[in-house]
Amino acid sequence: MTDRAASAVGVTSGRSDARALGLVRERAWAIAIWAAMIGWTVVLYSIVRGAYLDFRLGRFDLGNMVQAVWSTTDGRPLEITHGSTGDQVVRLAAHVDPFLVLLAPLWIVWPSPLALAFAQVAVTSIGALPVFWLGRRHLGSERAAGLLALGYLAYPWIAMSAIGAIHPVTFAIPLLLFCVWFLDSDRLVPFALCAVLVMTTGELMGLPIAALGIWYALARGRRREGGLVAIAGVAWSFVAVYFVVRHFAGDSSMYYGFYDQVGGSPQGVARTLFTDPMTVLRALVEGHDVVYLVWLGLPLLFLFVLSPWLALVALPQLLANTLSDFRSMSDPRYHSIAAVVPFLVAATVFGIARLRSSPVFAAAGVLTVSVTLALVVGPWPRALGLVPLGGRANLAPAKLEALREAVALVPEGAPVMSSNLVGAHLSGRRYVYSVPVLGRAEWVVVDTEESWVTRRDSPILTSHPEVVAALVRRLRDDTRWRLVFEREGVLVFRQASP
Repeated sequence: MTDRAASAVGVTSGRSDARALGLVRERAWAIAIWAAMIGWTVVLYSIVRGAYLDFRLGRFDLGNMVQAVWSTTDGRPLEITHGSTGDQVVRLAAHVDPFLVLLAPLWIVWPSPLALAFAQVAVTSIGALPVFWLGRRHLGSERAAGLLALGYLAYPWIAMSAIGAIHPVTFAIPLLLFCVWFLDSDRLVPFALCAVLVMTTGELMGLPIAALGIWYALARGRRREGGLVAIAGVAWSFVAVYFVVRHFAGDSSMYYGFYDQVGGSPQGVARTLFTDPMTVLRALVEGHDVVYLVWLGLPLLFLFVLSPWLALVALPQLLANTLSDFRSMSDPRYHSIAAVVPFLVAATVFGIARLRSSPVFAAAGVLTVSVTLALVVGPWPRALGLVPLGGRANLAPAKLEALREAVALVPEGAPVMSSNLVGAHLSGRRYVYSVPVLGRAEWVVVDTEESWVTRRDSPILTSHPEVVAALVRRLRDDTRWRLVFEREGVLVFRQASP
């Protein structure tokens, strides 16, 4: 090669390197967001994996989802063992979330509860993308957009929901952000696809879609399209609550009991609103509800109030949460935030766009406060082996070893009854009962130190140590059952051969 040719090659190579470097610089924030999403997924998955292996996730709710997905792959779509009665039912009798069917192929490839947990974390992380795109469009600054996308990942309640393995509505968090992005872009076909997926995650998820339709009609002047979206959303929730649930449950939703103080049903709430509005108002402004709203808004510096119409899209779920008697619905650490937070985050982007100050400054503030709170109340201390504020303490090593040995004794597919925290490890089978329901169980794994049990008059677990003690006495005295394992308060009984 001549000197001239070598020089030409060098110049060409230099130009290629310069173009590559320029491309990296041009897309630096996009690359940073993708790197953060991957890192977020890896760290949070490691946290939820540790929680599963260390028996900090139970049958309620991980095991319920596992059984529904497992049953789908076994030819019985969404079949589960009812926690309170022990009957075999279709999950749609409790929650209309056929989205779980979409997870069946993943289970076939990776038959583990951790597969579902990983899917939830990974999909939730993708919500950073529409936040970044919205910020880039409305703020005119990639830096501000990137900081807000990182703020989405740092927002403590999104991370908490992502590791709360698993709940179909959590998958709606990124999907709702994509809904906002597509409506903001007037791209109705991909919006419709995301909206349909959102509605399959829960019976009430048609309401935020309806509210989005109203926002689209008012904020974008697309009254016909927005009206059709609103009608479709309301229709989904109406059909799901009044027809699907009743068809599979044979009665009204078991969750009406969460609203006993304000009427006990949608019609009851409406009636109370007209006949005794102060009762409804008192339910909305209870101390814990006010604290809940503060916790939701603080990481976003309440900047969403600058875009009130989009923030109000969160109102249907906020009302459902704050009117409920069930405290977990107004606790930001739980999945009931799924139809609230996406709109607060998107409204924060729109709100910052209305500020006269630098959007970078406001976005940096959101990221800083979110990170600070996440290090205290979010899941991140778990990555360092610490227990976050309000988190569940780790079990002693001897206890963990006893639980693992107990679970290993139960044959695959055998009907089993178990304590809640054991149930997540035994739910990939047809018959899975919770203390104190024996049903068809051939094996029983009970932790005498875990007092959470099911009751026929409640869809949630309640603490009754006397029920656990009575069950153990009954099994010890019954000659049809044989004690095959006992250590650290963990007992395994096997049904004696006839």
